Amino acid sequence: MSPWPVEIRLRRAERALEIDWDDGRKDVVPAELLRVESPSAEVQGHGPATKKLVAGKRNVSLIGAEPVGNYAVRLIFDDGHDSGLFTWETLRRFGETKAEMFTAYLEALHDAGLSR
Repeated sequence: MSPWPVEIRLRRAERALEIDWDDGRKDVVPAELLRVESPSAEVQGHGPATKKLVAGKRNVSLIGAEPVGNYAVRLIFDDGHDSGLFTWETLRRFGETKAEMFTAYLEALHDAGLSR
């Protein structure tokens, strides 16, 4: 059975989402990473070739989180983005691979001549 979130908290001062899992793991994922890698079609497009590189989100914050059934959460960002549904599996992946994801994001920004 996949890990299940026990508690999800917005850490506004740190601009992050904190997730406690039923297997004892605790993840803190930056809002910037959640925003720029949102699972929404607005960011991901409709396939790898249409994924958008989102720049200028260094200071984005989370202002809300709404449960979606018992499988996901809709995160609301202060820049108005609110269309990504983050499943438990997606949040776990973010928590486990945030360093690699953030490095890849920074490299993509650099290659495109964009900034955070």
